Amino acid sequence: MATQLTYARITKLTKPGRYFDGGTGLHLLVRSATKKYWVFRFMFNGARQDMGLGVFPRVPLADARKAAQEARVQLDSGISPLKKKADAKAAKSQIAPKQTKFKEFALEFIEAKRPEWKNQKHADQWIFTLTEYAFPSIGEKCLDAIETEDVLEILQPIWKSKTETASRLRGRIERVLSAATTKKLRTGVNPAIWRGHLDTLLAQPKKVAKVIHHSALPCSEISALIESLQGREAMAALALEFTILTTSRTGEVIGAKRNEVMGAVWTVPSERMKAGKTHRVPLVDRALAILAKAKELDPQSDYLFSRGGRPLSNMAMLTLLKRMKCNVTVHGFRSTFRDWVSEATRHSPELAEMALAHTIGNKVEAAYRRGDLFEARKQLMIDWEAYCMGATGKVIELRAA
Repeated sequence: MATQLTYARITKLTKPGRYFDGGTGLHLLVRSATKKYWVFRFMFNGARQDMGLGVFPRVPLADARKAAQEARVQLDSGISPLKKKADAKAAKSQIAPKQTKFKEFALEFIEAKRPEWKNQKHADQWIFTLTEYAFPSIGEKCLDAIETEDVLEILQPIWKSKTETASRLRGRIERVLSAATTKKLRTGVNPAIWRGHLDTLLAQPKKVAKVIHHSALPCSEISALIESLQGREAMAALALEFTILTTSRTGEVIGAKRNEVMGAVWTVPSERMKAGKTHRVPLVDRALAILAKAKELDPQSDYLFSRGGRPLSNMAMLTLLKRMKCNVTVHGFRSTFRDWVSEATRHSPELAEMALAHTIGNKVEAAYRRGDLFEARKQLMIDWEAYCMGATGKVIELRAA
């Protein structure tokens, strides 16, 4: 009579071999003292076959016997346990992709990409546009079921009235679906792709809506604005004047910390720059005076401009301009500076572009220009300060860089 296995005996087995549990077909395959595997051996269509049932002790003796008994019942019904197991696995793999909804996957995609986006606002904009326009239509739709008609249903109502938003939304849907294809959660052509697909059905964005540039102040009026800002004690006024004098972007200034300033040089780290490169800014006398005043107003803060240790909001300077009834944008002052360089100075356009931290479009020129022309930019900033502080706002004769 075949001997049945017991837990005590199994734990003591160390010699490699097969140890059968009576005559049930269930046996323990021992490779070593720590490697023991459950196997169910059976005959099907005249051929001997083995089916793995798990590893001991993860699968205990009682569970292994139960699995072997279920396999024996299938054999008695003329069904191969191995084929049934393979069919169940294949069915599961085919069903899984169709269970993933667009909204669920899109939110996971945004969280996965969030670390690479420099600005927190970027992730918020993704969530807002998808929530506002895409989720109501395809949020609960399976990824593999989304088609061109679904994308058009989302885009067409806003393609003419909100062209820029619609164009960005299309790109975001395309990226989400592209990621889903990479993860094998959908197949076929990406229904949100533009070239060779949606561009045959929708008008070119540039043909639908004209580009609207940021409202800028004429350079002849800058000194009057600076004088008005200096008559205010608000932190936002200090930040705005500093932004104008350094020709910086809003995000570069409101996120600036005191440890970024050494002497008369402010080094903006790459993660806060649009071009993704560290940028050195020469600070003129008035800019340094502004920083000293800002520190007096919030001495314990880590930021250059803050209230109670917290940096100014993204809208603080724009809100101040609206209260002053000045119909321009903060970014527009960079255009004011650029106009002043061209119209009122002998400084080169290339130097102005470097002061604005613009990326050099010409690859050959970029390869040869390895320095940041800091000394030349320092003189440019001194001249810009003199112009901004001028009481009359008249064009003055400036030195060539």
